[in-house]
Amino acid sequence: MVLYSTPYPSACLHFLDGLSWSLVFPCYWLLDRLLASCVATSLEKRQRSRDPCSFLSLCVLVWAPLYLLLLLLSLPLALVGFILWAPLQAVRQPYLYTYIKLAGSGGLSEWRPQGRSFCFCSANVCLLPDSLARFNNLSDTHRRAREVGKRIRNGANRPQIKIYIDSPTNTSISAASFSSLATGFRRTSSLDQRPEQSHSTSGPADSETEPLTGCPLHSSAASDCPAHPTVEQGSSPCPLHQDGVESTPVCPLHSSSDSSRESLTRYHGDGGGGMYSNNTLSHVPRTSIFKRAARKRRHGDETFDHEISAFFPANLDFLALQEVFDHGATTRLRHQLHRYFPYVLSDVGQYGWKSCCSRFKFLNSGLMLASRYPILDARYECYPNGRGEDALAAKGALFAKVHVGTSHQEQRIVGYLTCTHLHAIEGDAAVRCEQLDLLLQWGAEFRQASSQPSEGEKVLEDLVAFDVVLGDLNFDNCSSEDKLEQQHALFTQYKDPCRLGPGEDKPWALGTLLDPSGLYDDEVSSPESLQKVMENEEGRKEYLVFPPSKSQCPRSSQKGRKIPLKGNGRRIDYILYSDEGLQPDWKLDLEEFSFVTQLAGLTDHLSVAMRLAVSTGEDEP
Repeated sequence: MVLYSTPYPSACLHFLDGLSWSLVFPCYWLLDRLLASCVATSLEKRQRSRDPCSFLSLCVLVWAPLYLLLLLLSLPLALVGFILWAPLQAVRQPYLYTYIKLAGSGGLSEWRPQGRSFCFCSANVCLLPDSLARFNNLSDTHRRAREVGKRIRNGANRPQIKIYIDSPTNTSISAASFSSLATGFRRTSSLDQRPEQSHSTSGPADSETEPLTGCPLHSSAASDCPAHPTVEQGSSPCPLHQDGVESTPVCPLHSSSDSSRESLTRYHGDGGGGMYSNNTLSHVPRTSIFKRAARKRRHGDETFDHEISAFFPANLDFLALQEVFDHGATTRLRHQLHRYFPYVLSDVGQYGWKSCCSRFKFLNSGLMLASRYPILDARYECYPNGRGEDALAAKGALFAKVHVGTSHQEQRIVGYLTCTHLHAIEGDAAVRCEQLDLLLQWGAEFRQASSQPSEGEKVLEDLVAFDVVLGDLNFDNCSSEDKLEQQHALFTQYKDPCRLGPGEDKPWALGTLLDPSGLYDDEVSSPESLQKVMENEEGRKEYLVFPPSKSQCPRSSQKGRKIPLKGNGRRIDYILYSDEGLQPDWKLDLEEFSFVTQLAGLTDHLSVAMRLAVSTGEDEP
């Protein structure tokens, strides 16, 4: 088992790659800026329409011709650099594994007899080159990459407070909202009152820490889940009424509720030692209100909590990201994530030609995987059947094996993670089904290969704690056009917490694809406001993309439609889990599933998160 900690096997090749890219980069940057100046976001269009002689308009008129001139002058150097760069990609490693030791993190502790819980999250962050991101109504990719990293680690590195409320009459899609909402939503935008995209920081300045690249599989470098102290009811002030917190929402405990009462308050301690706070959201402890009904919930014996949350789950263990395509954005995002996640797989995929008959890949896979537990093995595979513009990116699947504990018998306890991004073009169901077939095949091969010890090595067999698939599958479970994918064997081997069956989601399941035209509206400009909109049926109809139909306009023209919409939007981001391959007495229990709005204004997707409890059937000694 080898983890690639450098992009090339020799320093000479690494130097040649840097030299060639330095020749190509000026042309690449100028082309990106030229195209970006021709594709404006909806926010920029509104600014220009209000003031035709604005500074932004003048910049476009002045800089666009200059970009074009410099681009033409840089072409000869770019051609020389490309001739040198393209052949090198054939020997480039398929991913980069980086590790950094965090202050206050300890080694893996002994596996607790009763088991342990793990939290997973998946997010499509749309970190394309700036000119391409603008087609999704997003801009400033490098700034967004830094802010995405800050929000993720600040959300995961906060205290967790859950407030359960008994309310048999509460039938909202999430447990509860922070305040009452109007039944109707109208898109508005105020450039004068619109909050800043970047939050002010109160912690120390971000220092770019270079991660270690050595493989620390046997060192004490993974932080364990801390003990969770219990806070008695009423022993602490309202977590949302703290001094010094800006834009504090209304405290849910101080709002009126006809048939609800506080029944349980639990506090989960901060388990990510050595982290800093750089986002005002991180100062607000996580307050989640869940419905605990006196009877079983609708559609069977569903016992886990589900919510729409303005924050990433506290004590997040594993993070899978998609569309991290831009190289500069990858570097910035990785530096931010390394302040919470010690282990990161990034720069996944290969550029250029994989073989003489394959199409040239201008972009890598866009996948990134971050973990709080040591990564033992990893493998990347590229889907060979991409079509159209999707064939220009090395979309594929990233498989990883992580070390989550050690049993009393000195057996390693491991988990398997799969991060993927499927074909995106609508109507290509057969392509996606072929990719799902390959995903299952490659996953089985990876698990088999990684479970075999090296030749001559005598070790005990690994104990498998979980097997989880995360990613953007680019189809939903309710569209009539996606029937083929909905019936795929993937859903017989893996469980989807949001799914009742092919073509039918659970009532609380939420679409994850936002309408790009509304990303800068005041109603959804912050994590809290987007959460409130998603908790309301009319808000979801206004700001989510819904499954297309023959009598419905394309998603790009959702405004003003009169056709009634059913469901809660297109859910294309998934977290699936399997309990096959576990020990006979072990059991997986789903504790929590959430739709996360903390990346509001930074991407056109909602994030999804899930917490699994692995119980071994043993009792505490």
